[in-house]
Amino acid sequence: MKKKLFYYLFAVLCTATLFTSCSDDDDEVKYPIDTDLAGSYVGNLSVNVDGNQMGTTENQKITISQSNKGTNQIALSLKNFTFLVNVGDIEVDPCTVKAIDGGYSFEGQQNLDLVQPLGNCPVSISGTVKGSSINIEIGVKVGAPLNQNVKVTFVGRKLTGSESSEAKITSFILDDDIVTEQPIINEEEGIVTFKVSDAAVDDDLSEMIPTIVVSSKAKITPASGVAQDFSNGKKVEYTVTAEDGTTKKYSVFIAGSSDYYSFETWKSLNDGAFEEPDGGWATSNTGVYFIKMAYSNVYNGDYPVVKSEDAKDGTVAAKLITLDTNGQAGAELWPGFVIPAIPKVTSGSLFLGTFETDIQNTLNSTKFGNPYYSKPISVHFSYKYTPGTVYYTCPDPVKAETVVEDPNTTDECSATAVIYEVPYWETVDPDDANNKDYDKRLTGANLYTNTDQVIAMATFSSGVQEDYKDVTLTLNYTKDYDPTKKYRFAIVFSSSKNGDKFSGAPGSTLIVDNVKVVAEK
Repeated sequence: MKKKLFYYLFAVLCTATLFTSCSDDDDEVKYPIDTDLAGSYVGNLSVNVDGNQMGTTENQKITISQSNKGTNQIALSLKNFTFLVNVGDIEVDPCTVKAIDGGYSFEGQQNLDLVQPLGNCPVSISGTVKGSSINIEIGVKVGAPLNQNVKVTFVGRKLTGSESSEAKITSFILDDDIVTEQPIINEEEGIVTFKVSDAAVDDDLSEMIPTIVVSSKAKITPASGVAQDFSNGKKVEYTVTAEDGTTKKYSVFIAGSSDYYSFETWKSLNDGAFEEPDGGWATSNTGVYFIKMAYSNVYNGDYPVVKSEDAKDGTVAAKLITLDTNGQAGAELWPGFVIPAIPKVTSGSLFLGTFETDIQNTLNSTKFGNPYYSKPISVHFSYKYTPGTVYYTCPDPVKAETVVEDPNTTDECSATAVIYEVPYWETVDPDDANNKDYDKRLTGANLYTNTDQVIAMATFSSGVQEDYKDVTLTLNYTKDYDPTKKYRFAIVFSSSKNGDKFSGAPGSTLIVDNVKVVAEK
C-alpha cells in the first residue's frame, strides 16, 4: 500500500513539473531584440580609474546583437577600448534583457582576456535602451600588478543604418586678395594647402576666414566662417564628423611657409591632469601620468614639461625638467612577459609626434615625427639650461630603477631634428590591428639606430646656459629628398641628453622658446 502511494505521488509531481515547464515556455515573452535593441550606437564614452577621470572619447561606437546563447539575451561589443594603454576589445555575451518602463534594461558579466598586462579581468555591464537613447556602465576589475577599478560610462544614440559615413572636406575657399592659389585638398594625406603673396605679413595671415563645405550631413570643427591664424607657418587642425560618427582630420597650412612655434597656446589633456603645447607637440607628461595613476605609491609628484613665464618673446615658453621618479624594479608576471621598471631618472621630453604608452617597452612610447610635405633645411630656437646637482648613471637601461651617482659628470640638454621616410601614413594595419611591425614611425628605441629610414638629421647638446641663446640646427642630408615620397619630420628636445638611457640629473631644467623650421618652397 505504501509503495503504491509513493508511486502515485511521484507521478503527480512529475506531471505537475512537466505541465509547469510547458506553461513557462508558452508564457515567456520574447522581446523584439532585432528591431528594438540590435544595431550600432554612437556616443560619448567616459573612463574613470579608481575615482580619477581619464577623459572622454567622442563618437565612440558600440554594437549590440542578438546572442545565440538564449532567448532575451544580447551580445555587446566595444572595439579597441583604450585608457592609459590599449585595452583591446570588450565583448560580453550574453547580457540578459528585461522590459522596463519605456524600454529595456540589460546586464551581464564575463571574464575577458584583455591585452597584457591587464590579463584576465572580470567585466560587468549594465545599461538601458529607451527609444533611440542608450546608457551603459561597464566595470572592469584589473588585477595585479595594476590593481585598478575601471568604470566606463557610455551615453549615445542608435544609428538607423542609413546614416552617411562620409567625412570629407569637399571645398575650402579663402576669399582674400593675399591668396595667390586657392586651397588644394589632398584627401589621401588629410592636408589642405594654399599659397599667399610674398608681400603678405603676419597681420594679413592672422585672421583669415575660410568658407568650408563638407560631406552631406557631416559637421566640421572649427566651423566654417571662423577666423583662423595662419601666420608664422601655423597649421590649423580640422575634424570632420560624419553622420554616423566616423571622423577624419585635416591639417591646413600655407604651402612652402616656415613652421613657427611660440608655445603661447597649450592644450589640456586627461581632464586637466596636465597640459602640452599646441601644434603637433607631445611630451613625456603622458608617461609620468601613467606612473602617477598606476603606481602612485612610487611617484605622485609634478610633471616634467610645463609652461614657463620666463619666455624669450611673448608670455610663455616650454620648460622641461628631469624628475626623480624614485624607481621600482620590473616584474616578470609569467615567462616572456615583463612589466618594465619605473625609472629612477625621468627626463623632460618635448617632441613633434605623439606619445602612445607601450607598457612593455617604455622607449617605444615616444612616436617621433608628423607627416611633412617640404624639405626642411634648418631649425632655429632659443634656449637656456641649468643642470641638476647630482648626476645618476643607469648601467643597464633594462633595470631603469638602478642607478649609481656619478660625481664626475654634469648633465647636458639635447635637441635633435630628423626627417625620415615612411611607406605609408597609416600607423595601424587595416587587416590586423595587433600587427606591431606595421607602424614605421621612429621611436625612442630606434631614432638614432634606424639609418635605413633617416634621410637627414641634426643634433645639438649643451651644458649650463644662464641667459637665452639662439641656436641654428642645419640638417645634414645623407640621402636625396624625393617630393614624391612620404616623410615624417621631428624635433626632439630633452632636459637630459642621456634620458633615453635613464641617466641624468634630477632638477635639470631646459627652457625652450621661438622654434622655427625653415624649409625649401
